[in-house]
Amino acid sequence: MEKLYWTKSIFRNQLQITRNSEQIGLIEWKNMFSSDALATMKGRRFILTRDFFLSKLEIFDTNNQAPLASIMINLFNPKTNVVINGKRFELEIKNFWQSRWAWKFNGQEIIIFQSFELLSKDKGQIEIYSADTEELELLILLGLFVRNQLILFMLLLLLIIFAILI
Repeated sequence: MEKLYWTKSIFRNQLQITRNSEQIGLIEWKNMFSSDALATMKGRRFILTRDFFLSKLEIFDTNNQAPLASIMINLFNPKTNVVINGKRFELEIKNFWQSRWAWKFNGQEIIIFQSFELLSKDKGQIEIYSADTEELELLILLGLFVRNQLILFMLLLLLIIFAILI
């Protein structure tokens, strides 16, 4: 098992991924509410985008703009699938607060994400149980991108509820 760590302040536009204090990945949004991000993982660059209301997330290779994966998110279903290189992976949100989520392949968890912070959710760890690096890079980036978008949606929902109550 390999462990990586990620950090992101809830009101910042940058998420860092580290291994043994060395930065190996980065996701950077234009601003806190941006639907697009640039990502780097082990020297490889990607573009991450989402459609309005979080329904569709995509990842592209920056060199040739080729689509690498696309995932549809249903906010009311904790499980969703993505196909990468002909392989089907399942993303499962483990709890309502999105503090624990995982990618599965053939029913087995291959990447487990965990957030250490309850309120700000600004740091956590990634446990990797597989050695297939090309797909793992995409799954790690998509897993963190999905999580960030779900947190933004929860903040927006709380703001709407608060505005209605006032």
